[in-house]
Amino acid sequence: MRPATAAGQGGCARVDHVPAVPDSSTGPAANGYDSFAEGYAAENETSLLNAYYERPAMLELAGDVTGRRILDAGCGAGPLFAALRDRGAVVTGIDVSAGMLELARRRLGADADLRVADLACPLPFPDDTFDDVVASLVLHYLEDWGPTLAELRRVLTPGGRLIVSVEHPFAIFHMHHLAGEEIDYFATRRRTAEWTMGGQTATLSFWDRPLHAMTDAFIAAGFRVDVVSEPPPAPSAREQFPDRMPDTPTGAFIGFLFFVLSSP
Repeated sequence: MRPATAAGQGGCARVDHVPAVPDSSTGPAANGYDSFAEGYAAENETSLLNAYYERPAMLELAGDVTGRRILDAGCGAGPLFAALRDRGAVVTGIDVSAGMLELARRRLGADADLRVADLACPLPFPDDTFDDVVASLVLHYLEDWGPTLAELRRVLTPGGRLIVSVEHPFAIFHMHHLAGEEIDYFATRRRTAEWTMGGQTATLSFWDRPLHAMTDAFIAAGFRVDVVSEPPPAPSAREQFPDRMPDTPTGAFIGFLFFVLSSP
């Protein structure tokens, strides 16, 4: 299907349904994912951090989603979309990477509601469209969370939930410390990293920020913080990754930080 576009604010473009062949001109906002979409998607399916830690935690926080209208904001190749749909949710997926969305289309089928959209721009949905939004490991790519959170709240129904996972700021600080790098934990700062997966390499850009900056942004956008979670990985993780799990009763480690927010 050919995408329909209309100019948005600040140079943003609104793109509705993903085309059958991904647009190769998604620009820098795609953050490199188009260049290694297949390698990343394959790693995401089976990795400790994604398949046995982050995704199970998001699903646990979402709970019973039967009949709920959910926006998967930053859906990538669609593994969380698929899991939520299997649990009875009515899911819409958006991502800035057309390459990742093409993989999602192959996985989810022609009738899946998938759209190219940039979370830094106005979203192509009316007010009060969704009961829940899931933002899985996506907000840390944005320098300014304010406009994005305002848009996510706008498209949520009153009482709707925003369920978020981000890189844990303490884990990032510890990573720099182990590398002998002195950083200001309390600053919001840009970080780049080169990732190689499945023989494909991309340079990604992240915006690290302290915990208080995250909660301040949520509250400023009008959300109520209901849950802050540092869950352990799925029980099966120890059997699948015995050499990588800490020797603790739950196997918990600091990797990602999870929030459940509600829109009054």
